[in-house]
Amino acid sequence: MATKIYTKTGDKGKTSLIGGTKVPKSHARIEAYGTVDELNSYIGLVSDLLSEGSAVKGKSGAGAPDGDASALLREIQDRLFTIGSSLACDPKKEPKLKIPDLKEEDITRLEKAMDDMNAAMPPMTSFILPAGHPTVSHTHIARCVCRRAERCCVLLHDQGEFVDPLVLKYINRLSDYLFVLARFTAHQWHIPEMPWRPRI
Repeated sequence: MATKIYTKTGDKGKTSLIGGTKVPKSHARIEAYGTVDELNSYIGLVSDLLSEGSAVKGKSGAGAPDGDASALLREIQDRLFTIGSSLACDPKKEPKLKIPDLKEEDITRLEKAMDDMNAAMPPMTSFILPAGHPTVSHTHIARCVCRRAERCCVLLHDQGEFVDPLVLKYINRLSDYLFVLARFTAHQWHIPEMPWRPRI
């Protein structure tokens, strides 16, 4: 017999953290890991768009969006599940549970990818509009969702709830990575950047 996806246990506005602790669905911890889940879904879309667009444009090879970036984005999705598990766990019960952990090298991986992409692009000389191509724009939206996830985690921390410091660091670095990836995709696909021209 197939398992039903609905349980009806959340019909009164409460849900369970990993470990069994019941909290309202409005709890900052739920908002934090729910936003990380939203980010994960958006990164899946970005990865799909990069692969599809690169195939159409015939782009491939080391450093191209459909090469290194697609593989890293799948890895990032895995890490976001790790982050979601950490945020969804009752901190008082986590030591007794087998929750996967982030590692410092996960952050180093993002930094190296940014350094490699930046080395292949001209420097940015002005603010740029998040536009130019649907894939570029969606990557910028993912960046914005990432920033919102970061704010949710910081709010959770500021409310006295435990948040692994590496989670805050990783999400902060990830938003930077997504910004660089948006620029790099435009550069690789010969899409002109749209500088912001302030109205005088």
